[in-house]
Amino acid sequence: MLSPRAITVRAASALPAGLAACALLAGCAGTGASGDGTGGGNRFVAGDGSVQVIKAADRKAPVRASGTTLEGERFALPDGDDKVTVVNFWASWCAPCRGEAPSLKQVHDETVSKGEDVRFVGVAFKDAKANALAFERTFKITYPSLFDADGAVTLAFREVPPNAIPTTLVLDRQGRVAARVIGATTYSKLRPLVTQILEER
Repeated sequence: MLSPRAITVRAASALPAGLAACALLAGCAGTGASGDGTGGGNRFVAGDGSVQVIKAADRKAPVRASGTTLEGERFALPDGDDKVTVVNFWASWCAPCRGEAPSLKQVHDETVSKGEDVRFVGVAFKDAKANALAFERTFKITYPSLFDADGAVTLAFREVPPNAIPTTLVLDRQGRVAARVIGATTYSKLRPLVTQILEER
């Protein structure tokens, strides 16, 4: 017998990309997150900021995701360079995303300045491109974000789904999801996770 979770994921995979991604984000329809990027700051799926670390033996297959960044460049995971990858799902219409942006920037800038084997990539979920670009300028975000207006990129993460906006996933050097923060992250949550996954061998 399939578990309710398995049934949910299987049903999501049969839906069009945008609807399936909404199904992965539990309660998405109830928030009014229509993806037009014009709503107020309450248009998000609430997450409590809980942290989940997945043991190496329990991790799923490497994530394979690709798309176009807000700046129009192609981007794909994995790319075989043995780095830990931080993937942040966000939207300009999401108030908690604005709240966590400085922490993400701090961890990014700190790891880059120290030459650590870390990359960051955002996923701008069901947003308007102009609003998403304005968000990046406001918070001085320098790492790329995939433009995911239809939710297709988000579906690539269905094995360990981002169940809220925002959600942050940390992928290990093999491209497997190793940790997840559901809801807004902070420096004190994210930095130790990145360090822990970096130190794995």
